[in-house]
Amino acid sequence: MTDGTGTGRAGFPAPSTDGDGVTGEAGGSDAARGPDPEGRKQPDHDSAVLGGRAHEAATAAPEPHRDVRARDVQAHDVQAHDVQARDAQNSGAVRAGVPDVAVVDLLGLLAFGELTAFERLATDARMAPTLTDKIALAGIAAAEFAHFEEVRAYLLRVGVDPVRAMEPFVSPLTNFHNLTAPADWLESLVKVYVGDSIAADFYREIATVLDPDVRALVLDVLADTGHAAFAVGRVRAVVEADPAVAGRLALWARRLMGEALTEAQRVAVERSALAALLDGIGDLTALAELFNRITLAHTARMDALGLST
Repeated sequence: MTDGTGTGRAGFPAPSTDGDGVTGEAGGSDAARGPDPEGRKQPDHDSAVLGGRAHEAATAAPEPHRDVRARDVQAHDVQAHDVQARDAQNSGAVRAGVPDVAVVDLLGLLAFGELTAFERLATDARMAPTLTDKIALAGIAAAEFAHFEEVRAYLLRVGVDPVRAMEPFVSPLTNFHNLTAPADWLESLVKVYVGDSIAADFYREIATVLDPDVRALVLDVLADTGHAAFAVGRVRAVVEADPAVAGRLALWARRLMGEALTEAQRVAVERSALAALLDGIGDLTALAELFNRITLAHTARMDALGLST
């Protein structure tokens, strides 16, 4: 049945036929469609509607590969920006955590001082008159090496090579120890107490201008390892038994003080950044007071040893 427009059923397009009377695409099968009442093949209604909608959607929608590519580019740009921001943040954190040259110099000097103290004490233990004294001095040497390890660990933690930090001070400290090599057991004890304490006094004064974490490290490393009481007890006992020894040991102590100041001046000239730390202590009056405190502390130690003059 047709309407006046020449279509098939009202509202549906008439099927096209080829020369063989087969509808649809060439070579297609119409077995799934039944004949209409007039004997002609009728296209499936649902298929026609769905096909039309699919064509409209395909025409209206953007190309899928272009959307995917656009999203990929956008995601890559965001990711690249995040990576750059994170790298910049991390880089800034590393730079912020690295100490300045003056602090690195101070810690390098302190580290090498602790390392040489360990080496010297372990060597001097061979001169100990008793096994008890040998054990005691060896224990003090072990404590000094533990202090060295503490400074070394801190330098590594903030990204500083400990060896490079210590290298500038190998020559002056080695020279000091070569010039002040003790001749006997008593001289080694005076050097342990007097010589090392002069350096410790200097470090403590400098620590007052350092950041809290570095200050805490320096003060912890300078903590008494027991050498003070050990040296004072042994030396004082000998001086009381033989007062004539006091004069020789007093001269030895003054020599230690003089050589220490000479090497300190050399270091200050060669390492201007380290010397600049003293500027934080104050003006010339403040510096004069600093050295006066160090001198007074030295005098007190001489008294403790029974070597006051």
